[in-house]
Amino acid sequence: QVQLVESGGGLVKAGDSLRLSCAASRRTFRPYAMGWFRQTPGKERDFVATITWIDTNIYYADSVKGRFTISRDNAKNTVYLQMNSLKPEDTAVYYCAATDTTATTTAQGYSYWGQGTQVTVSS
Repeated sequence: QVQLVESGGGLVKAGDSLRLSCAASRRTFRPYAMGWFRQTPGKERDFVATITWIDTNIYYADSVKGRFTISRDNAKNTVYLQMNSLKPEDTAVYYCAATDTTATTTAQGYSYWGQGTQVTVSS
């Protein structure tokens, strides 16, 4: 059993930055990819970014391109999401996810999920 533990959320103002972290509990865990999704009340979980573990292929949602950067530290089994130039519409619960199969942009493609961390951006 692998647990994903997120940290780094909080309340910031528009234009500020935040960095989210997600650590896998098992050091031998080697996913195909890890990613970030976000969700607001009453809406589906939306793809934000994903990164493959071996060849570092990266994909972003159009809404965050140029502002968010995903990265990973293999030695620490940790994936990061650097969020710059935050906007009120970025407010959501952010979830870390991992997949053993492919770097999909759909939530259904991920088998492992963190508990979520709240990001609130005030105007």
